[in-house]
Amino acid sequence: MTPDLIVLADTIHTMDEQLPKQTDPPVQAVAVSGGLIAAVGSRQESKDWQAPDTRVVDLGNATLTPGLVDCHMHPVFGLDLTIGVDLADAASLNEVLTLLRTEVAQLRTANAHDGGWLRGWGLNPNAFGTVPLHRSALDSISGDQPAFIRLFDGHSALANSRALELAGIHGRFDFDQASEVVCDADGVPTGLLLEAAAMELVQRHIPQESFAQRKTRLGGLLRDFARSGLTGGHIMDHSEESGALFQALEADGELPLRLRAAPWCMPGSGEAEWKELARSIGTGGRRWSIEAIKLFVDGTVDNGTAWLYEPDVQGQSTAPFWPRPEEYSNAVRYFAARGIPTATHAIGDAGVDHVLVALESLRSSVPADVLRRTVHRIEHIETVPDELVARFKGAGVVASMQPTHCTHYSRADHSDNWSARLGAERADRAWRCRDLRDAGVTLGIGSDWPIAPYEPLPIIADAQLRRRSGNPDQHPIAPSQALTAIQALEGYTSHAAKAAGLWEVSGSITVGKRADFTAFELDPLSSAPDDFAASSVLGTFLDGDIQFLLERLP
Repeated sequence: MTPDLIVLADTIHTMDEQLPKQTDPPVQAVAVSGGLIAAVGSRQESKDWQAPDTRVVDLGNATLTPGLVDCHMHPVFGLDLTIGVDLADAASLNEVLTLLRTEVAQLRTANAHDGGWLRGWGLNPNAFGTVPLHRSALDSISGDQPAFIRLFDGHSALANSRALELAGIHGRFDFDQASEVVCDADGVPTGLLLEAAAMELVQRHIPQESFAQRKTRLGGLLRDFARSGLTGGHIMDHSEESGALFQALEADGELPLRLRAAPWCMPGSGEAEWKELARSIGTGGRRWSIEAIKLFVDGTVDNGTAWLYEPDVQGQSTAPFWPRPEEYSNAVRYFAARGIPTATHAIGDAGVDHVLVALESLRSSVPADVLRRTVHRIEHIETVPDELVARFKGAGVVASMQPTHCTHYSRADHSDNWSARLGAERADRAWRCRDLRDAGVTLGIGSDWPIAPYEPLPIIADAQLRRRSGNPDQHPIAPSQALTAIQALEGYTSHAAKAAGLWEVSGSITVGKRADFTAFELDPLSSAPDDFAASSVLGTFLDGDIQFLLERLP
């Protein structure tokens, strides 16, 4: 063995399930050759590995782990969701309007190129309190300028009167999926648009960025992802534009992350569309590929489009996203029979139940060897009873969850919009990460960026704290669901690999696997979560290539 690279660190967590957690001497060295891990051992052993042209990176008292992978993100889709003023930290309607007034003034001064559209994103309905979301709030500050404000959940938006006029929206619409132009008792649109088909009615009238602008923004975003500690991401959407952007970035060099995409399969589609989606599986570039299919079975609790056994307190969230849910089951069966992984957005208890039934039924229709090698996932899983938790393991279904959806958007006293809509009993079943892990279920962790921030260190901390890291005065939300430090790290490493069906090639520092690593200032397994969340990522490696390295090394 003649390694290209040797990485040394005082602490290395291999996440290798075959190795003891403590060794004597400790594992403090990893050798890389041809992009793969060639040896794992002690500092003393590493001296025998070195050749004259081997690069040695000594991280000193840092901690090295397998590369962190975000199990649910939307980098290209997020380019559209993050245009305009960021409203995520606005805690009241007055704060929202103040930020929007400033944006209006800047648009008028700059004579904006996009037709003067007032744009914003990350709006939390909790900021409105008991005031209903209504276009009048935007009309009061926007004047003749059209306005389109995305809510934090990514599934809804608020448009002002001018935007509705430009889009020709004067009343209710019929859609193939569970989308809605919300109207008052007189049939007049309120400005609230629920789900993609309704939002698209307005979005198609908004001037678009150029391809070059989007390529620049995406490139910068991916570099920021790498500097946050990520070496990979499971992208829960895909389009022709996504592929073109990834190809253009790769033409300029290597992507700084390994990306695994899943295009959407939507209601109203049939076998012709499913066949085209199936043909895309396995296509891609050097560090990106299409590897799964993403489906939705419901929407969100906050906008009343989740699928619950019983209505929320406003009488909503009782309908599936697919008006004929049996067609969803047929789509899953079509892809599963061809060995194609699926990932289904399911938030409410009835939605999760329906997905589990669909996946359980595969045992009688899909060959056992195909089922064994194909990973099927449920994304989000926000409120479920005990009975559904128990069924995950038996069905062999992976759970993919986002701890900061809980810690950023709900409150321990149930005063937030999510909890208030559900009522105390269902809100007490919030994001049951620990119960799923204790049941033996694979649990991948992610951000769902741009729905929540992408930085993985605070997410790993929040998963343990069940509150926002850096806010020790906050009460934890359902603290019994807190993950241990090792479980939280597994969600970004070994379980992330299993959630993608890639455990044989990634997810641990094991000879023969990909040389993807993340280096930390603090040890994620022994440092206090709040301290870890505020600490630095020192570097990331992909295929043994350094993506970035801080200048604080010995």
